[in-house]
Amino acid sequence: MKANVSIGTVDRVIHNRGEVSKATYDKILNIIEELEYKPNLMASTLASKRTLSFAVLVPEPTSTEAYWNKPMIGIRKAFLEVQHYGVNINIHLFKQSDSQTFGKEADLILDSNPEGVVLAPFFSRESIEFIGELKKRNIPYVFIDSNISDSEKLSYIGQDSFQSGTLAAKLLDYSIPQNASVLILHFAKERDNMNHLVQREKGFYEYFNLTYGISTRKLITIEIEDPTSLESQEKIRDILISHPDIKGIFVTNSQVYYLGRILEYYGISGIRVIGHDLIRENIDFLKRGIVDFLICQRPEEQGYQAIQSLFEHLILKRKIQSENFTSIDIVTKENIEYYK
Repeated sequence: MKANVSIGTVDRVIHNRGEVSKATYDKILNIIEELEYKPNLMASTLASKRTLSFAVLVPEPTSTEAYWNKPMIGIRKAFLEVQHYGVNINIHLFKQSDSQTFGKEADLILDSNPEGVVLAPFFSRESIEFIGELKKRNIPYVFIDSNISDSEKLSYIGQDSFQSGTLAAKLLDYSIPQNASVLILHFAKERDNMNHLVQREKGFYEYFNLTYGISTRKLITIEIEDPTSLESQEKIRDILISHPDIKGIFVTNSQVYYLGRILEYYGISGIRVIGHDLIRENIDFLKRGIVDFLICQRPEEQGYQAIQSLFEHLILKRKIQSENFTSIDIVTKENIEYYK
């Protein structure tokens, strides 16, 4: 035996069972890496008859074409690859408009005591409370879509939301007149409790602060809880009519198509519009030139990598990178047909 130790010692290192000195542990791991050792996972899983349960906590898609259907595609793909190793995945959905549903589903997950959790920390306060309970139980968790940077997560997989906001600001700054104003539009309830939207807005403002010092642009931020209501639509129309200097609009989430409908209905034109995510409704307005840019983040990849990260950590015993940023892609009507 190259490590000059017993098989039992090697087994304890491979399966992370402790009772091995750090020097011996490091020595065996180095030899395993050198020999590119890969254990027979199927055989060991069948022999132990152990079943691992992963829980997924993400927003409920608002329609069949909505953004949150896309991470589920990646999650299902990953499940097909890991189910043979005794992995079960339980999906829990919460409403994007109701933080209490997040708490209820989180409690159900805690009751089931899974081996690992994938979650979108959509609501900051509720997410912090939930991951505090996961920490107490030593349950590893992976964030997708948005990040809580100072948490003890196993990994974050998604866009850098702050940089995404900065990119949106630069695109608008380059494409509208120098003295024009910009509207930052949140289609959200409890926006201050939604970490990814807050980070995108911070990145947006930071760009202008760093570029111009005291910004030469007037930046207006509004929050719309229900973009389907006539009152909300008229509010946006009235702001644009009363501020004809607004030549750019940044929508901080995937619902830019609501703005597209309003602009089209009231015949408002001459405004650069930036939104997020490649869903069918947004693509339609992009192709027609009502939306100018979509910032995309490969949500299918996020769902897939999140499950794979838990699998590699819990079964393969591999070290997982804590920050896994997906690309920040700019899609326009000119390149939409070529974007994968």
